[in-house]
Amino acid sequence: MKIGIATDHGGFRLKEELASRLRAAGHEVVDFGAHDLNQDDDYPDFVIPLSRAVAGGTVERGLAVCGSGVGAAVCANKIPGVRAALIEDHFSARQGVEDDDMNILCLGGRIVGPELAWDLVQAYLQARFSRAERHLRRLAKVAALEPARHDA
Repeated sequence: MKIGIATDHGGFRLKEELASRLRAAGHEVVDFGAHDLNQDDDYPDFVIPLSRAVAGGTVERGLAVCGSGVGAAVCANKIPGVRAALIEDHFSARQGVEDDDMNILCLGGRIVGPELAWDLVQAYLQARFSRAERHLRRLAKVAALEPARHDA
């Protein structure tokens, strides 16, 4: 699977660990940065390009990491076509995809350790959207709130 990944300084080490594990598992990883540890960087500079790539289909799924994961999730969800969530448990990593077609998993680099993060990423990547009528109906209502995709 082609996976995009992005972080700021708050999740830099976790992003590096996850990118390495993803490549070892056979995934193609597109790294949107940060490419070095810089305490003065800003998560939107990396999360926005990742989110646009996910929404545009350049990558199949995304991983966004910041210190808490909250800023990354808020930022990612501003891009039409993105369905991002801060995830800290296995059930939500899977269910977020199956029911809500989540396409960006957000993690807190200062909140979850590498082993839990890897478990969450695996659950997220293995899950598939159910396409159940009730979920399609709900997602259509959410999508109706978004501006036209060309505005992103």
